[in-house]
Amino acid sequence: MDHRHLLPNEFDLLLDGDVGFGVVPLKAHVRKCARCRSELEALQELTTVLDELPRFAPSPEFANAVMQQVHVFRPWHVALRDFLTGLVPRSAPARVLAGAGAGGILVFFGLVTAAVVLRLDLIIFSSSLLADRVRTGALQMGTDLVATIGGQPAMEAITVTGGPTAAIVVTVVALGSAAVLALGLMAVAARRQRAVR
Repeated sequence: MDHRHLLPNEFDLLLDGDVGFGVVPLKAHVRKCARCRSELEALQELTTVLDELPRFAPSPEFANAVMQQVHVFRPWHVALRDFLTGLVPRSAPARVLAGAGAGGILVFFGLVTAAVVLRLDLIIFSSSLLADRVRTGALQMGTDLVATIGGQPAMEAITVTGGPTAAIVVTVVALGSAAVLALGLMAVAARRQRAVR
């Protein structure tokens, strides 16, 4: 043991006052080695000074103040569970009432869904009837527009050539009208913007 100096963990054993077969050679080395003896004495003085320091305890609000500044990640399923748990009433009668209300709502929507699924043919018929009415109305508006713009000769030309030509003419007239309307709205907006400046 005389050929080397003590290691930090060996000094710790001596400072802690441990007893045992491993401490005896360490004490013998300290008696013979001046360097290790002076280091052990300095460590003992430091330990004494540290033991005499006043003990400080953080205030009871310290942990709360620190945790308010820490962003805690909550997974979506935990947040959803907490939200749903907050919706459940605390008292048993209120819980029963809320459960009955939720059950009633589920039964209502279940019945509506079943009625819709069972009457799917009615929905398909209604939607096809509505589409037919919209198409007929659009065609009538288009022919009225062509008659207004082109007059009787345009109507006779469309009647002679048939349905596909009428559809093309109505589409062209509708697109042209939409373009003229859009240009007019842009011109009005530009004038208002200039007036504001």
